[in-house]
Amino acid sequence: MKLNGNLLIGAQEVGATAGSMKSLNPATNVEIEPSFAFGGSAEVDRAARLADDAFDSYNNTSLADRAAFLERIADGLDAITPELAQRASLETALPVAQLEAEAAKSATQFRQFATVVRQGRFRQATIDPAQPERQPRPRMDHRSQKIAVGPVAIFGASNFPISYSVAGGDTASALAAGCPVIVKAHNAHPGASELMGRVIQQAVRDSGLHEGVFSLVRGGGNEIGEALVDHPLIKGVTFTGSEGGGMALFRRAQQRPDPIPVFTEMTSVNPTFVLPGALAARGAEIGHGFIERMLVTVGQACLKPAILLAIDGPGYIDLRRAMTAPVEAMQARTMLTPGICAAYRKNVERQRNAGAERIAAGGEPQGAWDGQAVLFEVDGARMLDDPSLSEEVFGPAALLVRVKDVEQLIAIARQFRGQLSATIQLDRVDHPLAANLLPVLERRTGRIVINAFAHPQEVSYASIHGGPFPATSDSRFTSVGMSSIERFLRPVCYQGFPDELLPEALQHDNPRGIWRLTDGQLSLAAIAHDMEIPSPVCECDSI
Repeated sequence: MKLNGNLLIGAQEVGATAGSMKSLNPATNVEIEPSFAFGGSAEVDRAARLADDAFDSYNNTSLADRAAFLERIADGLDAITPELAQRASLETALPVAQLEAEAAKSATQFRQFATVVRQGRFRQATIDPAQPERQPRPRMDHRSQKIAVGPVAIFGASNFPISYSVAGGDTASALAAGCPVIVKAHNAHPGASELMGRVIQQAVRDSGLHEGVFSLVRGGGNEIGEALVDHPLIKGVTFTGSEGGGMALFRRAQQRPDPIPVFTEMTSVNPTFVLPGALAARGAEIGHGFIERMLVTVGQACLKPAILLAIDGPGYIDLRRAMTAPVEAMQARTMLTPGICAAYRKNVERQRNAGAERIAAGGEPQGAWDGQAVLFEVDGARMLDDPSLSEEVFGPAALLVRVKDVEQLIAIARQFRGQLSATIQLDRVDHPLAANLLPVLERRTGRIVINAFAHPQEVSYASIHGGPFPATSDSRFTSVGMSSIERFLRPVCYQGFPDELLPEALQHDNPRGIWRLTDGQLSLAAIAHDMEIPSPVCECDSI
């Protein structure tokens, strides 16, 4: 597929109106052809108006047609996977094999959401039939379902150029909900973004949908992002990145005449708590596994396990030794962008200045943007004295915390801010302590893992990738898993409607055969009994 660097505004290609850029190969520090167009507020306005024009027809597509559209996107991603992985590797220095797997998982997510759409449960159809004889006042017929909120803006992430980018889970779940999408491509991988954008654009065309269902924009600086958040036709925003960037968008959205939700996924250290029984029984195994997962993607994963806490005692030295060895053996590797690498080096120095002792380091950087693996250690008292030690260091660095006793462990746990995940390594003897620790963690994270590590995460109906601030801006929602569709839905009640005016999901005969709640009881029409509905589950490293 030929890259020409244009913006994709609906079915049209638009050249540069506000400058251009070339992508950078961070491994060689050399720019890559071609030039990619920048747009501005005029292009955002054009895309937003198209999206608004598309909304009514797209939101009212049949479930079967919408599911088929999502599957066309998945098929298109499969068809370009080798080319997409090669281009993304040039722009990120990530291994081609890893990116091929990431592309396959992105395609899988679109197929998973196609299943969700066909099931129709996301509508949350609810029926309270009329009770004309009820005293002292009759009850009218009430029916409700969830519909899409409207056009949404999605900001592509830097660290996963496929699965958190143009054709990532945010786009898949928003399109599944019935929302037209405008993606702001990340400038770290513009070529990969264009390839994915063209796949979605073609799927829109092949599905006979309004061209405004999808657009891809790009810009330099903050203008284009601010224009997206400010535009009155945009009704929701997703963002994955730094706390500073996410909160700037969040605050801007709340200052609009009509505030809109901004669903951010920002910062997390995903702490691991090693309880005494597990430490004594398998400290070395836990330490090695922790570092192995920490180093994935050069430590540039939002679910990277970054802080390990263990009570000093039997097994601690074995754990410590098992953590230092793989760090020392790790060669420095190219990070995603110069900006990310510079921030990583700055934050490593911040850890050192905060009193953390460097106990292991990998090979020295050879390339301009190489990240050196580092392991720090600190005692629990110092951790309590300086909360900055619990802040994220995005890159191949980890912190080992030598805890004095159970009371100190609980105190440190209480000090953590909101997290995407937390892990407990335990044995049977540790269950009483774990029972005391769990309520503390439940208040601070959206996912608790036992005897595994935060990364990777399954993508399924029960998946939660979210947590209290600053992990996200709204802990009620997840950005991964089938329930991530709920970010893009709102409820509507239909009172006293004749059957022929009701949406299909609420009509008397339930023509689509979806699960509904009727007078508080779940029901399913006979038409659905013979439907084969697979269970969408996939393990995704790309989170």
